[in-house]
Amino acid sequence: MKGLIVKGIGGFYYVDTAAGIIEAKGRGIFKKDGITLAVGDIVELEIIDEEEKKGVINSIYPRKNQFIRPPIANVDTFVVVFAAAKPKPNLILVDKFLVMAEMHGVEAVICINKSDLVSPETLAEYKAIYEDIYPVITVSARTGEGLDRLKEAISGKTAALAGPSGVGKSTILNALIPHANMETGSVSEKTKRGKHTTRHVEIFDAEGGGRIFDTPGFTSFEILEAEEDNLMHYYPDIDKYSGGCYYDNCRHLKEPQCAVREALEDGKIHKLRYQSYAANMEEIKNRRKY
Repeated sequence: MKGLIVKGIGGFYYVDTAAGIIEAKGRGIFKKDGITLAVGDIVELEIIDEEEKKGVINSIYPRKNQFIRPPIANVDTFVVVFAAAKPKPNLILVDKFLVMAEMHGVEAVICINKSDLVSPETLAEYKAIYEDIYPVITVSARTGEGLDRLKEAISGKTAALAGPSGVGKSTILNALIPHANMETGSVSEKTKRGKHTTRHVEIFDAEGGGRIFDTPGFTSFEILEAEEDNLMHYYPDIDKYSGGCYYDNCRHLKEPQCAVREALEDGKIHKLRYQSYAANMEEIKNRRKY
């Protein structure tokens, strides 16, 4: 029987099938082959107890993509969420999510939450960083402003909400899919960061035939697969100028006659995006030392 893994907790997987939700474990062959089952996997399973709705997963259908932390698969869209305030935007981390999306061939949408906490001018400054590269939607999960646009952007797709702690991912999910009934945490007055409330990976049905992952664990990953010579390709706004450099292997940092840095000086690349690229490049270089 074919089904979709919609939740995983403690080695048990809950599979949405024509017979309803089946609680299943994977065959030992998965562990032997080093394969981790993921929420979002389309699987073939065998029901071993019809009354108790229990089964065993025998195989996985080919994946469109896969993420390690948390283990999710077959993502169409990354909704990268950051807050306009409380907490202050961490744009280098936001760009890591965007790099991860580019590396896995996933389309990205920027969602700026808590738009009601800042002035229109400040909001416009944040939008200007990304709006020529990715769709940008400003929302206030508290007032409901912009949620219809976000719902339209993910309609009919399998989307993952990702972003730093405290930016309102669970609150947005509650607003988009009331039946998700996620627990939301208050933001610590001392740290202005959200209490981590999502304890497992789960996927919910959305209006328009789409689905939305709730994804804990996306707050501290590294760019695990990018290298110094290909990071530029995951910044579309930088990559489009990289072919004009004097050196074929230009890293766009200190090399002479660099088309990317010329575009930066001309205002064609946002300075914060370039600073993010340089910071992530440095992280990759430091990682290689160890």
